[in-house]
Amino acid sequence: MILYHGSEKRIDKPIYRAGRHNNDYGYGFYCTEYPDIAREWAVAQDRDGVINAYELDISGLNVLRLDEYPILTWLAILLQNRYFTIDTPLAYEAKRYIISEFGIDYTGYDVIIGYRADDSYFTFAQDFLRNVISYEQLKKAMHLGELGEQVVLKSELAFSTIIFTSSEIVSREPWLNKKNERDSRARKSYFSMNRESYVPNSLYITQIIDKEIKKDDPRIR
Repeated sequence: MILYHGSEKRIDKPIYRAGRHNNDYGYGFYCTEYPDIAREWAVAQDRDGVINAYELDISGLNVLRLDEYPILTWLAILLQNRYFTIDTPLAYEAKRYIISEFGIDYTGYDVIIGYRADDSYFTFAQDFLRNVISYEQLKKAMHLGELGEQVVLKSELAFSTIIFTSSEIVSREPWLNKKNERDSRARKSYFSMNRESYVPNSLYITQIIDKEIKKDDPRIR
């Protein structure tokens, strides 16, 4: 795989268990296969950034591909790592149920490939927990930002396998504008989606809990 990592600096050798523990999948080195997405990640309001390029041979690695699981499995992992506002009894029970019924043991994997919860995606997930949107709408919303998937190195073996190939400076302009425009498009599309007519038999979190829907239920595929 050819991978890219957007950062404020050049990173010749990613460090195992560096960074924050409350990222989407916990400690790890977060990359993308899309260079323009990495350029957007690299910049910030007050600075330029750097895009770092790598090669990763995954043939000998244990890889968890979350697209093989329901989106609720992705959400279960997110709930265990990211900070969510759990401000109602329903949201608290939703968190407990999703982790209990859709969570998996992801600790033994070298690499995880799955969605990235940027600001807009994070809002979509919170609204699902609050019963604002249905499961079908959540699945649809996950594609609004067109972020693709992120590739996360988790193990010492994966870190020893990745090879740095190059880096380049990323100017704050125009990439900050591109990042903001992407987020704005996603939020506008989400707002429009929420104004759509109610679809009978849609699955909301209350129904998932009350009907005790499990990960093998065809309705959540």
